[in-house]
Amino acid sequence: MATPVNELPAVDADSGRVNVVVDTPQGSRNKYKFDEQVGQWRLSKVLPLGMSFPYDFGFIPSTRGDDGDPLDVLLLADEPAFPGCVVPARLIGVLEAEQTEGGKTIRNDRLVAVVETPYNPVEYRSLDEVNQQHLDEIEQFFVSYNKVEGRQFKPRARHGADRAQELVEQAICGAGTADHGARRSRARVKK
Repeated sequence: MATPVNELPAVDADSGRVNVVVDTPQGSRNKYKFDEQVGQWRLSKVLPLGMSFPYDFGFIPSTRGDDGDPLDVLLLADEPAFPGCVVPARLIGVLEAEQTEGGKTIRNDRLVAVVETPYNPVEYRSLDEVNQQHLDEIEQFFVSYNKVEGRQFKPRARHGADRAQELVEQAICGAGTADHGARRSRARVKK
């Protein structure tokens, strides 16, 4: 029987690559979310006209962030994948941010990764290699996306792969409880 995507290891033990499960493909106005209770994808919302995801957006399985969900990942790739696609990826950094809703503020970072397979060498090895205006536009997308939902999203800092790896390792530890249905991964993220 197949392993449910939310129970896959965060890191592939053989390659050291992060497993990224795509929720929402690049260019989509439809925001999908994996429903852990039923093991299916649900349409979460439709973004307003003129707004779409700049890259594939997904999560790292077997992790939990401060918001109680698996860690969010923006996957920089030339072509969109599809909801539920598991993509081997290399972390290149993190856009640290705070999200406020109903007077409550939590950390809601966006990890940034690139596709890495034996046939697809990485385009970037560090967030520093990505054009700064491009990063500004990505952050602005999340500010606008959250504003439409009645939340405030404040980018706080940008850090490289080492910080992103630390966040994944912390989130794996936080996901190891039975009530989250996640399995721990002892593999180290490939740098």
